[in-house]
Amino acid sequence: MSKSDLLRQLPAVHEAVKDISSEVNGKPEKEITRAVQDAINHWREYILKDPHAIDLKIDIRILVLNSARAKLAHPTDRIRSLINASGIVIHTNLGRSRLSEKSVARMSETARMYSNLEYNLEKGKRGSRHDLTEELIKQVTGSEAAMVVNNNAAAVYLVLKGLAKNKEVIVSRGELVEIGGSFRVSSIMEESGAELREVGTTNKTHFFDYERAITDKTGMIMKVHTSNFKVIGFTKEVSSSELMQLKKNHPELIVYEDLGSGALYPFQSVGIGDEPLISSVINKGIDVVSFSGDKLLGGPQAGIIAGKKEIIGILKKHQLARVLRVDKFTIAALNETLQAYLNEEYSTIPTVRDILKTPEEIREIVWRLKRKVEDHSSLTIRILEDFSQVGGGTMPDVKLPTFCLGIKHSKGADYLARAFRNYQTPVIVRIKEEEVLLDLRTISEEELLTLEDAIRSID
Repeated sequence: MSKSDLLRQLPAVHEAVKDISSEVNGKPEKEITRAVQDAINHWREYILKDPHAIDLKIDIRILVLNSARAKLAHPTDRIRSLINASGIVIHTNLGRSRLSEKSVARMSETARMYSNLEYNLEKGKRGSRHDLTEELIKQVTGSEAAMVVNNNAAAVYLVLKGLAKNKEVIVSRGELVEIGGSFRVSSIMEESGAELREVGTTNKTHFFDYERAITDKTGMIMKVHTSNFKVIGFTKEVSSSELMQLKKNHPELIVYEDLGSGALYPFQSVGIGDEPLISSVINKGIDVVSFSGDKLLGGPQAGIIAGKKEIIGILKKHQLARVLRVDKFTIAALNETLQAYLNEEYSTIPTVRDILKTPEEIREIVWRLKRKVEDHSSLTIRILEDFSQVGGGTMPDVKLPTFCLGIKHSKGADYLARAFRNYQTPVIVRIKEEEVLLDLRTISEEELLTLEDAIRSID
């Protein structure tokens, strides 16, 4: 069969739409038409470009209809809810931290109604959205003032642009990190107009390295908490509290620490990692810090800047503050998350709750699931010990002991993982030695029934 013959087999749009419409009740006709048009275009391009197209034995019309049906059932270009059975708590690719029920409820309420986003109820006139989060941040961190922007990279950029433009910023070579998507501290600094002054070496930076680097051009000393990697062995770094001693002879210097992940829960106290508490850094008198809202804090995507009132005041008035500001939904979710910390309701924050889950708790849930699905004729199912990860570039050296449901299929682990991803509510797993592992650390009670059905649906 020639390519011309195959192209003639492509159905007319209106005919294909008519064939599919009865199968997808409730879908708008325009959406069905777009799906059909995309499918026709896809197969037309395949026929024209692929030399093997002429070997097709299936009716092109059937391929078009199946492609359109698949797109309508599972649109790949839209955000979808899924189940995270990878055991990675702060999974960047899966949206990082899941929000608490109170945060979700407050976002929903904020969406349904008007709000006092920029309205001062007491004075009856325009207000500032900064005021809606500042007091809560001050209470949980102990800072004099605070503000919120749309992520921590934006926070770093604003701090450098607003406080150190055309000035030198001293940074240890061992702290010039690269975060996800190839964004580097050095590149952000270059874009901000600040001039990077590197000191020390990759593994060792001393107090005197900073001291000797200070000149009339120096505007800031920046410390970057290397939360996404560890340098071990022959190392030396200078703490932010030590750096504050430099202000005795250089009071005009600003000492800034990018804390990255931002812990408000003392994970160190339960033997998990060495992430510093934000409040402990603030209490040392540092001028300004920044950290993420959707990592260890367990809230929405945001960059939180906290510190001295005079410095935060400068940043609030900077023109970029409007460019980088957050919306009402972020404020609503962040406030509920911060309130949970104030009330010490840590178990209501999914990120904190899941990191703190004990192996015994997880084993009990895994055992319950295994008993329900172990009669599956196509699968070999067992319980095994393994390790979960915190994720999100946070605590890279921390392994959280866990229990997993290990599943094998005669067609292999890749087939099984794809089957889970193609389930109506996609399930993301991990593969280890040709076995699919379901780590239930990141599964809620409400998701267990869906996960059970996903396992049973596999051929």
